[in-house]
Amino acid sequence: MKNYMPRRCSIITFGTMVSLLLLGCAGPKPVLYPNDHYETVGQEQAELDIAQCRELADAQISSDSKGMEVAQETAVGAGIGAASGAVIGAISGSAGKGAAVGAAVGATGGLLRSVLRKSGPSPTYKKFVNICLKEKGYNPIGWE
Repeated sequence: MKNYMPRRCSIITFGTMVSLLLLGCAGPKPVLYPNDHYETVGQEQAELDIAQCRELADAQISSDSKGMEVAQETAVGAGIGAASGAVIGAISGSAGKGAAVGAAVGATGGLLRSVLRKSGPSPTYKKFVNICLKEKGYNPIGWE
């Protein structure tokens, strides 16, 4: 019977690889100019460095603004739905019930619209990642 010792990988490497997989479908990412540093380290290392810079940005930049945006759109949807429902309810004879149903439908619509809308990273997030990449020797030229 062999004494088997499993290979260990560092948590940072594992976390970076998971982030890479998740970020592959996460929308826009930095485009790097193929300068000397990029050519030296290669695309695979560049992708790992991008993932690491994105992790740093995620840790440093508050996600409260996105939550507020979702809450605001939900509230606006509820208000529009309530007003529309009240009008429809008044026509059919039950303004209060129509307003309640309209508010629920409008809030749901506002929530879904804000959650499902494809929005790229904020300008602050992009700038943070770009600075991180520059400090590593890359030359980011935009996001796609």
